[in-house]
Amino acid sequence: MPEEAFDGPLAPDHALDAVQLLPVIPKPDKIVMAAVNYRAGDAAPDAGTDPAYPVLFLRLPASQIAHEAPLIQPRGSDKLDYEGELAVIIGTGGRHIPREDAMSHVAGYSIYNDGSVRDWQKHSHQFTPGKNFVGTGAFGPWMIRASDLSLPDVPATLVTRVNGIEKQRTDTSRMIFDIPYLISYISTFTPLEPGDVIVTGTCTGFGSTRKPPEFLVPGDVVEVEIEGIGVLSNTVRAE
Repeated sequence: MPEEAFDGPLAPDHALDAVQLLPVIPKPDKIVMAAVNYRAGDAAPDAGTDPAYPVLFLRLPASQIAHEAPLIQPRGSDKLDYEGELAVIIGTGGRHIPREDAMSHVAGYSIYNDGSVRDWQKHSHQFTPGKNFVGTGAFGPWMIRASDLSLPDVPATLVTRVNGIEKQRTDTSRMIFDIPYLISYISTFTPLEPGDVIVTGTCTGFGSTRKPPEFLVPGDVVEVEIEGIGVLSNTVRAE
């Protein structure tokens, strides 16, 4: 029902703390993830250092968890890491989507923590194992409609905190491959369907890049905040 059909503001049927959330899209047809996708600091676009194409990989829906669900440190690894990212949710599908039309295919935005088991990620050149452990892909807390944010024209700030301490900070104007490019590029090799999720990559500051490395341990609280969307929060629990 369109908003115009309501005479006044909508009231919630339930208090937020009285419901158990699910991942924003529990079982999308596909979750396409971009690897590191932000320029450091105030670096300007540079054809000499920017990659020519994005590094992409897939995440399985079964690996996803919701806001405030436990982020699972798997048995056999002590190298669980965090990556705060912007998630783009497709509303209108398509194939070979032109970059200039790409934003019309976006339903909305959410927040993703691409929890990564680094030793398994680096077993080979393929990211798949380390990016698909059960309980590591945090997705939430909700979807904000595309019409309620002015991305990519007006950038949004992204901050990741562990136990209240800031670890990552960037804004979406620093993306190497922006949202329209990713939609156009991905739709060239696979048709995008309504409900598909594109997770747009992270910035510097995640644990494995720190000196010394800082991996998550049970009891840690990871928060990813994106301006205009909210805060995704998960507490680490041992498997």
